Amino acid sequence: MSTAVRPHYTALDLPAIPPDRPYVLVNMVMSIDGKVVVDGTEQGLGSKTDQELMRELRVNADIVMNGAGTLRASGTSPRIGRPDLVRLRTEAGKPANPIGAVISASGDLPLDRIFFTAGDFRAVVYLAATVPEERREAVQATGRLVHVLPPEDPIRAMLRHMRQDLGAQVLLLEGGPTLNAELLGVGAVDEFFVTIGPVIVGGRDTLTAVEGERARSRDELARASLLSAVHNPETGEVYLRYRL
Repeated sequence: MSTAVRPHYTALDLPAIPPDRPYVLVNMVMSIDGKVVVDGTEQGLGSKTDQELMRELRVNADIVMNGAGTLRASGTSPRIGRPDLVRLRTEAGKPANPIGAVISASGDLPLDRIFFTAGDFRAVVYLAATVPEERREAVQATGRLVHVLPPEDPIRAMLRHMRQDLGAQVLLLEGGPTLNAELLGVGAVDEFFVTIGPVIVGGRDTLTAVEGERARSRDELARASLLSAVHNPETGEVYLRYRL
């Protein structure tokens, strides 16, 4: 394990980008016992250092994505939030902030949130084909790009749209656990960043980093290689980076 106090994520060394989808990073903060929420949100699990690492990861991303549940629970935006990090992006020819993205099966979204009202970043909303027309029209009325996904293989269709229509090379997923599971399910997660906070949450039904309809069998386990591990003695956190 590295003796550095914290890693630096502003300039990740990534392999070749797939032609049909972005390179996908997942970033999550969790407790020692693997829980990713306290009182319904992730707040309280990570330190200010963890939040800074989240911003650094966003420097690499063309799109920052959340599931609808995360948007409803705690709000979301792809903003970088630090002038020095914004400068790194603009000097590389990128917009100040990544594109924000959210996916919803119901179209039941809080349209008054910053994700829909802010003017300093672009955003796209991916909706299931079964979303009622009135809800789809309400989302479109916010001015955000709406893309309706086909019923067959919607996650791969979403990734193709990101790569081919939006030109995205790197997608950063920031939760929630169901969205993480959906992309893992189609083999589309390339790296997993985890901050482990020095707390224990407990609870039989408390969410973990990956949720889904069923657990994988021993033969189906998603296996990863550890790229880096850094312990922060000031916060008690451990920062892990895995490649799948």
